[in-house]
Amino acid sequence: MSPTLSPARTRAALRTTARVSAESLLVLAMLAVALWILGRMWSIVWPLIVGLLLTTLTWPVTRFLRRHGWRPALAASTVTVLFLLVATGIAALIAVPVASQSGELTDGVVEGIQKLREWAAGPPLNIGVDEITGAVDSAMARVQDSVGSMVSTVATGLSTVVSGLITAVLAVFLMFFFLKDGPRFLPWLTRQLPGRLATDVPTVAARSWETLGSFVRSQALVGLIDAFFIGLGLWILGVPLVLPLAVLTFVSAFVPIVGALFAGFVAVLIALVSNGPTDALIVLAIIVVVQQLEGNVFQPIIQSRGLGLHAAVVLLAVTLGGSLAGIVGSLLAVPVTALLSVVWNYVREQLSDPPEEPENAAPNVGAAS
Repeated sequence: MSPTLSPARTRAALRTTARVSAESLLVLAMLAVALWILGRMWSIVWPLIVGLLLTTLTWPVTRFLRRHGWRPALAASTVTVLFLLVATGIAALIAVPVASQSGELTDGVVEGIQKLREWAAGPPLNIGVDEITGAVDSAMARVQDSVGSMVSTVATGLSTVVSGLITAVLAVFLMFFFLKDGPRFLPWLTRQLPGRLATDVPTVAARSWETLGSFVRSQALVGLIDAFFIGLGLWILGVPLVLPLAVLTFVSAFVPIVGALFAGFVAVLIALVSNGPTDALIVLAIIVVVQQLEGNVFQPIIQSRGLGLHAAVVLLAVTLGGSLAGIVGSLLAVPVTALLSVVWNYVREQLSDPPEEPENAAPNVGAAS
Protein backbone atom coordinates (compact mmCIF):
# COMPACT_ATOMS: atom_id res chain seq x y z
CA MET A 1 0.00 0.00 0.00
CA SER A 2 1.49 3.35 -1.07
CA PRO A 3 1.92 6.00 1.67
CA THR A 4 -0.61 8.85 1.70
CA LEU A 5 0.26 12.52 1.80
CA SER A 6 0.14 14.23 5.15
CA PRO A 7 -2.30 17.20 5.02
CA ALA A 8 -0.37 19.05 7.73
CA ARG A 9 2.99 18.70 5.96
CA THR A 10 1.44 19.62 2.60
CA ARG A 11 -0.09 22.79 4.01
CA ALA A 12 3.21 23.69 5.70
CA ALA A 13 5.11 23.16 2.44
CA LEU A 14 2.62 25.30 0.51
CA ARG A 15 2.77 28.07 3.13
CA THR A 16 6.57 28.05 3.02
CA THR A 17 6.58 28.13 -0.79
CA ALA A 18 4.07 31.02 -0.84
CA ARG A 19 6.02 32.98 1.76
CA VAL A 20 9.35 32.48 -0.07
CA SER A 21 7.71 33.41 -3.39
CA ALA A 22 6.20 36.60 -1.94
CA GLU A 23 9.50 37.61 -0.36
CA SER A 24 11.34 36.91 -3.63
CA LEU A 25 8.83 39.07 -5.53
CA LEU A 26 9.38 41.91 -3.05
CA VAL A 27 13.15 41.65 -3.47
CA LEU A 28 12.80 41.67 -7.27
CA ALA A 29 10.48 44.67 -7.09
CA MET A 30 12.99 46.51 -4.91
CA LEU A 31 15.77 45.71 -7.41
CA ALA A 32 13.61 46.92 -10.29
CA VAL A 33 12.96 50.23 -8.52
CA ALA A 34 16.67 50.59 -7.72
CA LEU A 35 17.61 49.96 -11.37
CA TRP A 36 14.99 52.46 -12.53
CA ILE A 37 16.40 55.12 -10.19
CA LEU A 38 19.90 54.25 -11.39
CA GLY A 39 18.80 54.72 -14.98
CA ARG A 40 17.30 58.12 -14.24
CA MET A 41 20.59 59.19 -12.60
CA TRP A 42 22.82 57.64 -15.27
CA SER A 43 24.23 61.01 -16.40
CA ILE A 44 26.08 61.27 -13.09
CA VAL A 45 26.44 57.57 -12.30
CA TRP A 46 28.41 56.79 -15.49
CA PRO A 47 31.12 59.47 -14.89
CA LEU A 48 31.30 58.27 -11.30
CA ILE A 49 31.94 54.69 -12.44
CA VAL A 50 34.56 55.77 -14.98
CA GLY A 51 36.23 57.94 -12.34
CA LEU A 52 36.39 55.03 -9.92
CA LEU A 53 37.90 52.75 -12.56
CA LEU A 54 40.52 55.38 -13.44
CA THR A 55 41.25 55.84 -9.74
CA THR A 56 41.92 52.13 -9.25
CA LEU A 57 44.39 52.35 -12.16
CA THR A 58 46.27 55.38 -10.80
CA TRP A 59 45.96 54.84 -7.04
CA PRO A 60 49.15 52.70 -6.66
CA VAL A 61 51.30 55.62 -7.88
CA THR A 62 49.45 58.06 -5.62
CA ARG A 63 49.83 55.74 -2.64
CA PHE A 64 53.58 55.47 -3.32
CA LEU A 65 53.97 59.26 -3.38
CA ARG A 66 51.91 59.75 -0.22
CA ARG A 67 53.96 57.15 1.64
CA HIS A 68 57.10 59.10 0.73
CA GLY A 69 55.90 62.33 2.31
CA TRP A 70 53.93 63.99 -0.49
CA ARG A 71 50.85 65.90 0.60
CA PRO A 72 47.53 64.44 -0.67
CA ALA A 73 46.69 67.39 -2.94
CA LEU A 74 50.18 67.47 -4.49
CA ALA A 75 50.27 63.72 -5.05
CA ALA A 76 46.79 63.69 -6.59
CA SER A 77 47.59 66.66 -8.84
CA THR A 78 50.85 65.11 -10.02
CA VAL A 79 49.28 61.76 -10.80
CA THR A 80 46.34 63.40 -12.60
CA VAL A 81 48.70 65.45 -14.78
CA LEU A 82 50.83 62.38 -15.50
CA PHE A 83 47.70 60.44 -16.44
CA LEU A 84 46.62 63.16 -18.87
CA LEU A 85 50.13 63.27 -20.37
CA VAL A 86 50.17 59.50 -20.82
CA ALA A 87 46.70 59.53 -22.40
CA THR A 88 47.76 62.36 -24.73
CA GLY A 89 50.95 60.49 -25.58
CA ILE A 90 49.01 57.35 -26.45
CA ALA A 91 46.72 59.36 -28.72
CA ALA A 92 49.73 60.99 -30.37
CA LEU A 93 51.44 57.62 -30.74
CA ILE A 94 48.45 56.49 -32.77
CA ALA A 95 47.68 59.69 -34.68
CA VAL A 96 51.15 60.93 -35.68
CA PRO A 97 52.36 57.82 -37.56
CA VAL A 98 48.96 57.48 -39.22
CA ALA A 99 49.06 61.13 -40.33
CA SER A 100 52.64 60.78 -41.61
CA GLN A 101 51.68 57.79 -43.75
CA SER A 102 48.21 59.03 -44.70
CA GLY A 103 49.33 59.71 -48.27
CA GLU A 104 50.59 56.16 -48.76
CA LEU A 105 47.44 54.76 -47.17
CA THR A 106 45.24 56.90 -49.43
CA ASP A 107 47.12 55.72 -52.51
CA GLY A 108 46.79 52.16 -51.26
CA VAL A 109 43.04 52.53 -50.82
CA VAL A 110 42.65 53.93 -54.35
CA GLU A 111 44.82 51.17 -55.77
CA GLY A 112 42.88 48.56 -53.83
CA ILE A 113 39.57 49.86 -55.21
CA GLN A 114 41.01 49.77 -58.74
CA LYS A 115 42.21 46.20 -58.28
CA LEU A 116 38.79 45.26 -56.95
CA ARG A 117 37.15 46.71 -60.07
CA GLU A 118 39.58 44.85 -62.33
CA TRP A 119 38.95 41.63 -60.45
CA ALA A 120 35.19 42.10 -60.71
CA ALA A 121 35.48 42.76 -64.46
CA GLY A 122 37.33 39.47 -65.04
CA PRO A 123 36.17 35.87 -64.72
CA PRO A 124 34.23 34.42 -63.04
CA LEU A 125 32.12 37.54 -62.31
CA ASN A 126 32.64 39.33 -65.67
CA ILE A 127 31.00 42.51 -64.41
CA GLY A 128 31.31 45.20 -67.06
CA VAL A 129 32.17 48.85 -66.53
CA ASP A 130 28.58 49.90 -67.36
CA GLU A 131 27.21 47.60 -64.67
CA ILE A 132 29.67 48.95 -62.12
CA THR A 133 28.77 52.52 -63.06
CA GLY A 134 25.06 51.69 -62.80
CA ALA A 135 25.60 50.17 -59.36
CA VAL A 136 27.49 53.28 -58.24
CA ASP A 137 24.71 55.56 -59.58
CA SER A 138 22.09 53.45 -57.81
CA ALA A 139 24.04 53.65 -54.57
CA MET A 140 24.36 57.43 -54.93
CA ALA A 141 20.61 57.72 -55.52
CA ARG A 142 19.90 55.75 -52.37
CA VAL A 143 22.29 57.97 -50.44
CA GLN A 144 20.51 61.07 -51.70
CA ASP A 145 17.14 59.62 -50.76
CA SER A 146 18.32 58.93 -47.23
CA VAL A 147 19.95 62.30 -46.59
CA GLY A 148 17.49 63.06 -43.81
CA SER A 149 18.23 59.88 -41.89
CA MET A 150 21.95 60.38 -42.43
CA VAL A 151 21.76 63.90 -41.00
CA SER A 152 19.87 62.53 -38.02
CA THR A 153 22.49 59.82 -37.58
CA VAL A 154 25.32 62.36 -37.77
CA ALA A 155 23.56 64.58 -35.23
CA THR A 156 23.13 61.61 -32.91
CA GLY A 157 26.79 60.74 -33.36
CA LEU A 158 27.87 64.29 -32.55
CA SER A 159 25.65 64.27 -29.47
CA THR A 160 27.25 61.01 -28.40
CA VAL A 161 30.74 62.45 -28.91
CA VAL A 162 29.89 65.57 -26.87
CA SER A 163 28.39 63.41 -24.12
CA GLY A 164 31.50 61.26 -24.13
CA LEU A 165 33.75 64.31 -23.79
CA ILE A 166 31.67 65.62 -20.88
CA THR A 167 31.84 62.20 -19.23
CA ALA A 168 35.62 62.08 -19.70
CA VAL A 169 36.11 65.55 -18.18
CA LEU A 170 33.89 64.76 -15.19
CA ALA A 171 35.63 61.40 -14.72
CA VAL A 172 39.07 63.07 -14.62
CA PHE A 173 37.91 65.62 -12.04
CA LEU A 174 36.32 62.87 -9.94
CA MET A 175 39.52 60.84 -10.21
CA PHE A 176 41.48 63.77 -8.80
CA PHE A 177 39.14 64.13 -5.81
CA PHE A 178 39.11 60.38 -5.21
CA LEU A 179 42.92 60.31 -5.25
CA LYS A 180 43.08 63.31 -2.91
CA ASP A 181 40.36 62.45 -0.41
CA GLY A 182 39.78 58.73 -0.96
CA PRO A 183 41.47 57.45 2.24
CA ARG A 184 39.21 59.72 4.31
CA PHE A 185 36.04 58.30 2.80
CA LEU A 186 35.71 55.13 4.90
CA PRO A 187 36.27 56.90 8.27
CA TRP A 188 33.74 59.54 7.23
CA LEU A 189 31.27 56.84 6.17
CA THR A 190 31.74 55.07 9.50
CA ARG A 191 30.80 58.24 11.39
CA GLN A 192 27.67 58.78 9.28
CA LEU A 193 26.10 55.33 9.69
CA PRO A 194 24.30 54.08 12.79
CA GLY A 195 24.80 50.85 14.68
CA ARG A 196 26.07 47.81 12.88
CA LEU A 197 25.97 49.55 9.49
CA ALA A 198 28.99 51.59 10.63
CA THR A 199 30.97 48.34 10.46
CA ASP A 200 29.30 46.42 7.65
CA VAL A 201 29.14 49.08 4.95
CA PRO A 202 32.79 50.28 5.24
CA THR A 203 34.00 46.67 5.24
CA VAL A 204 32.05 45.86 2.07
CA ALA A 205 33.24 49.13 0.50
CA ALA A 206 36.89 48.30 1.23
CA ARG A 207 36.56 44.82 -0.25
CA SER A 208 34.75 46.24 -3.28
CA TRP A 209 37.59 48.70 -3.85
CA GLU A 210 40.13 45.86 -3.85
CA THR A 211 37.95 43.95 -6.31
CA LEU A 212 37.73 46.89 -8.70
CA GLY A 213 41.50 47.22 -8.61
CA SER A 214 41.87 43.55 -9.49
CA PHE A 215 39.47 43.98 -12.40
CA VAL A 216 41.34 46.94 -13.92
CA ARG A 217 44.74 45.24 -13.53
CA SER A 218 43.49 42.00 -15.06
CA GLN A 219 41.89 43.86 -17.97
CA ALA A 220 45.15 45.72 -18.59
CA LEU A 221 47.05 42.41 -18.61
CA VAL A 222 44.60 40.92 -21.10
CA GLY A 223 44.98 43.98 -23.35
CA LEU A 224 48.76 43.71 -23.14
CA ILE A 225 48.63 40.07 -24.23
CA ASP A 226 46.39 40.96 -27.19
CA ALA A 227 48.62 43.85 -28.24
CA PHE A 228 51.79 41.74 -28.03
CA PHE A 229 50.59 38.80 -30.12
CA ILE A 230 48.72 40.85 -32.72
CA GLY A 231 51.61 43.32 -32.98
CA LEU A 232 54.05 40.42 -33.37
CA GLY A 233 51.98 38.99 -36.21
CA LEU A 234 51.77 42.38 -37.95
CA TRP A 235 55.55 42.87 -37.57
CA ILE A 236 56.33 39.45 -39.06
CA LEU A 237 54.09 40.18 -42.05
CA GLY A 238 55.68 43.60 -42.56
CA VAL A 239 52.45 45.56 -42.09
CA PRO A 240 53.08 49.30 -41.53
CA LEU A 241 52.02 51.17 -38.39
CA VAL A 242 52.72 48.17 -36.14
CA LEU A 243 53.24 50.23 -32.97
CA PRO A 244 50.11 52.40 -33.35
CA LEU A 245 48.04 49.30 -34.12
CA ALA A 246 49.42 47.51 -31.05
CA VAL A 247 48.65 50.53 -28.86
CA LEU A 248 45.16 50.75 -30.35
CA THR A 249 44.62 47.06 -29.60
CA PHE A 250 45.71 47.55 -25.98
CA VAL A 251 43.47 50.58 -25.42
CA SER A 252 40.47 48.98 -27.15
CA ALA A 253 40.73 45.96 -24.84
CA PHE A 254 39.05 48.06 -22.13
CA VAL A 255 35.93 48.29 -24.32
CA PRO A 256 34.68 44.72 -24.90
CA ILE A 257 33.26 43.60 -28.24
CA VAL A 258 33.27 46.92 -30.12
CA GLY A 259 36.85 47.74 -29.13
CA ALA A 260 38.17 44.44 -30.45
CA LEU A 261 36.11 44.72 -33.65
CA PHE A 262 37.29 48.27 -34.30
CA ALA A 263 40.98 47.52 -33.70
CA GLY A 264 40.77 44.36 -35.82
CA PHE A 265 39.01 46.20 -38.65
CA VAL A 266 41.69 48.90 -38.72
CA ALA A 267 44.51 46.34 -38.75
CA VAL A 268 42.94 44.30 -41.57
CA LEU A 269 42.23 47.45 -43.61
CA ILE A 270 45.83 48.68 -43.33
CA ALA A 271 47.14 45.22 -44.22
CA LEU A 272 44.83 45.13 -47.23
CA VAL A 273 45.84 48.49 -48.68
CA SER A 274 49.55 48.06 -47.96
CA ASN A 275 50.32 44.34 -48.37
CA GLY A 276 47.44 42.99 -50.41
CA PRO A 277 44.52 40.61 -49.81
CA THR A 278 46.65 37.58 -48.88
CA ASP A 279 48.35 39.27 -45.94
CA ALA A 280 45.02 40.87 -44.99
CA LEU A 281 43.45 37.43 -44.70
CA ILE A 282 46.42 36.24 -42.63
CA VAL A 283 46.04 39.27 -40.33
CA LEU A 284 42.32 38.55 -40.02
CA ALA A 285 43.11 34.93 -39.07
CA ILE A 286 45.67 36.09 -36.47
CA ILE A 287 43.20 38.53 -34.93
CA VAL A 288 40.41 35.94 -34.83
CA VAL A 289 42.68 33.35 -33.16
CA VAL A 290 44.04 35.85 -30.60
CA GLN A 291 40.57 37.20 -29.82
CA GLN A 292 39.18 33.69 -29.39
CA LEU A 293 42.05 32.78 -27.06
CA GLU A 294 41.54 36.02 -25.16
CA GLY A 295 37.77 35.70 -24.83
CA ASN A 296 37.69 31.99 -24.01
CA VAL A 297 41.03 31.33 -22.29
CA PHE A 298 43.10 34.33 -21.15
CA GLN A 299 40.38 36.69 -19.95
CA PRO A 300 38.31 34.13 -17.99
CA ILE A 301 41.40 32.61 -16.36
CA ILE A 302 43.06 35.91 -15.46
CA GLN A 303 39.86 37.56 -14.26
CA SER A 304 38.72 34.45 -12.39
CA ARG A 305 41.99 34.43 -10.46
CA GLY A 306 42.03 38.17 -9.82
CA LEU A 307 38.35 38.48 -8.92
CA GLY A 308 37.66 35.13 -7.31
CA LEU A 309 35.11 34.22 -10.00
CA HIS A 310 34.93 31.00 -11.96
CA ALA A 311 35.81 31.29 -15.65
CA ALA A 312 32.31 30.14 -16.66
CA VAL A 313 30.77 32.85 -14.47
CA VAL A 314 32.89 35.48 -16.24
CA LEU A 315 31.76 34.26 -19.67
CA LEU A 316 28.09 34.17 -18.66
CA ALA A 317 28.32 37.61 -17.03
CA VAL A 318 29.77 39.23 -20.16
CA THR A 319 27.14 37.54 -22.35
CA LEU A 320 24.27 38.63 -20.10
CA GLY A 321 25.61 42.17 -19.70
CA GLY A 322 25.98 42.60 -23.45
CA SER A 323 22.47 41.33 -24.13
CA LEU A 324 20.94 43.62 -21.48
CA ALA A 325 22.89 46.86 -21.94
CA GLY A 326 25.12 46.54 -25.00
CA ILE A 327 28.69 47.85 -24.79
CA VAL A 328 28.27 49.42 -21.36
CA GLY A 329 26.74 46.19 -20.07
CA SER A 330 29.67 44.16 -21.41
CA LEU A 331 32.15 46.58 -19.85
CA LEU A 332 30.48 46.57 -16.43
CA ALA A 333 29.33 42.94 -16.35
CA VAL A 334 32.46 41.46 -14.77
CA PRO A 335 33.08 44.14 -12.10
CA VAL A 336 29.38 44.22 -11.16
CA THR A 337 29.36 40.43 -10.83
CA ALA A 338 32.50 40.58 -8.72
CA LEU A 339 30.96 43.25 -6.45
CA LEU A 340 27.82 41.14 -6.04
CA SER A 341 30.07 38.23 -5.10
CA VAL A 342 31.78 40.42 -2.49
CA VAL A 343 28.42 41.37 -0.95
CA TRP A 344 27.17 37.77 -1.04
CA ASN A 345 30.32 36.41 0.62
CA TYR A 346 30.16 39.04 3.35
CA VAL A 347 26.49 38.30 4.02
CA ARG A 348 27.29 34.58 4.23
CA GLU A 349 30.08 35.31 6.71
CA GLN A 350 27.71 37.27 8.91
CA LEU A 351 24.90 34.70 8.74
CA SER A 352 27.07 31.63 9.23
CA ASP A 353 27.37 29.99 12.61
CA PRO A 354 30.84 30.02 14.16
CA PRO A 355 32.67 26.68 14.00
CA GLU A 356 31.85 24.44 16.93
CA GLU A 357 34.68 23.63 19.28
CA PRO A 358 34.99 20.10 20.68
CA GLU A 359 33.17 19.81 23.98
CA ASN A 360 35.67 17.58 25.74
CA ALA A 361 39.20 18.44 24.70
CA ALA A 362 41.88 15.91 25.52
CA PRO A 363 43.85 16.98 28.62
CA ASN A 364 47.44 18.06 28.20
CA VAL A 365 49.23 15.24 29.97
CA GLY A 366 52.61 16.87 29.60
CA ALA A 367 51.43 20.07 31.28
CA ALA A 368 49.73 18.16 34.08
CA SER A 369 52.83 16.20 34.83
